[in-house]
Amino acid sequence: MAIVLFDTSERRKLFPLTYTRAVADVRIGILTIKEWWEKLLQQDVYVQTEAYLQPLYPAVPAVDNIYIDASVMPTDSLIESIRALKPSQSIADEYGPIAYHTTDKGEKQIVSTVKRLCYPWQIFQWNDEVLRQQFKLFTKEKFSVQTAESTHIINASEVFIDEGCTIEHAVLNASDGPIYIGKNVTIMEGSFIRGPFSIGDDSVVKMGTKVYGATTIGPHCTIGGEIRSSVMFGYSNKAHDGYLGHSVIGEWCNLGAGTSNSNLKNTAGEICMFDFEKNTNDIVGNKCGVIIGDYSRTAINSSINTGSIFGISCNIFGEYLLPKRLPNFCWGTLGSSNYEIEKALRDINNWKNLKGKSLSPEERKVIAYIFDNFKE
Repeated sequence: MAIVLFDTSERRKLFPLTYTRAVADVRIGILTIKEWWEKLLQQDVYVQTEAYLQPLYPAVPAVDNIYIDASVMPTDSLIESIRALKPSQSIADEYGPIAYHTTDKGEKQIVSTVKRLCYPWQIFQWNDEVLRQQFKLFTKEKFSVQTAESTHIINASEVFIDEGCTIEHAVLNASDGPIYIGKNVTIMEGSFIRGPFSIGDDSVVKMGTKVYGATTIGPHCTIGGEIRSSVMFGYSNKAHDGYLGHSVIGEWCNLGAGTSNSNLKNTAGEICMFDFEKNTNDIVGNKCGVIIGDYSRTAINSSINTGSIFGISCNIFGEYLLPKRLPNFCWGTLGSSNYEIEKALRDINNWKNLKGKSLSPEERKVIAYIFDNFKE
């Protein structure tokens, strides 16, 4: 019996992050949502999403399946209920199905305790809690590797270091939360890291970096400067000085040297951010930086306003504070010309080449589809 994480129309609330991926591939804590379910269930998980994205994922088996809404955060009690489902039984709440066995047309159990990831800013808002939960999954099964004597570790029982890491003359402080360091990570001298913190395989922390929790850095990333309460998906860079706070950065993004964002108004008042589904602005709290979709880059010394949201494949540059909202394939800032699709694909592929990757035919089709159907 296969487990399938399915998307609903609500996935559009998570734009720009879900233009290019299913909800199951959103990263929060140490793992993506899909990886989190796989670790808890101890089996492979399939993905069912919008038609234009489905070629990025293996075909869903045409057998007796259990379907789970990908936006739902897993818990032990929910997993018990899902495992107990029989054909034509389902679990639901006031917003719709949570999980069902084969079909949701049958006996239904109503619950009211699940959390659904509905908006991109919830990723950094919930990251502290989720990172702590997922850290426990890893420490149950593995033993941390020793690092160089020059590294100063505070509260070592809450620090996990995987194989192949190079860490020297750094400070890892897990007093306020756990620190997870994936395989083959390099943390250069003079770096200060406070938990909760996670960094994925093959990533690099450059000299003198300062990181505050709760922060997640995905695999194959390079970071520098100062970062706080942010989530960076895989293969992205913030390699130089500048501040990133209360933000979410997609994959294959690059923040130019000196790029900084504001995460707090001068008035310390409530911050609004654009809601793609309602085409309005939502209040998101008094701490919010920027949400950036995949394949977007900022020029050196870019100044990003509080509560900003940028689409995919943007080449971002401009004087003074940047606009708070930039559409997909933006060249410069609003009012400037858009990327041409062939040039966008060329530049994305150039960035992927820098890390030994290239655009697949399926990825090219997805990006072209977004260009034709989600361009403002």
